[in-house]
Amino acid sequence: MSVSIGALARRTGCKAGTIRYYESIDLLPPPPRSEGGHRQYDAEDAKRLNFIRRTRDLEFAIEDVRTVLTYTDGGDIDCDDIRAITPDQIAEVRRKISDLKKLEKELVSLADDCETRDGPACPIIESLNG
Repeated sequence: MSVSIGALARRTGCKAGTIRYYESIDLLPPPPRSEGGHRQYDAEDAKRLNFIRRTRDLEFAIEDVRTVLTYTDGGDIDCDDIRAITPDQIAEVRRKISDLKKLEKELVSLADDCETRDGPACPIIESLNG
């Protein structure tokens, strides 16, 4: 399989610019080029990109992705080492959940104020205006 960056992007759901970025920071190896200079990717590139995209979906930092890739590339996968980077990630996810719950509560309150309000003033607009 040899595909263009556009085909790889469609296949993996990753934008072409992001693929080029991952190459520039050495998460993806530079692919061979066609005679016309176009990048040519194979199934291993797609697999690696999907792996990177999944770690990023889990919001691992780029350096953590690099660390995990170091283990997978070397074949010496040590679950303890991989697990060591997850507590910070779990804490960050929990912080975001807490922030989202606060945001939800505020929006529900504003929407409720709109339903009970008489007159032309909108509590949501007033809140956004500070």
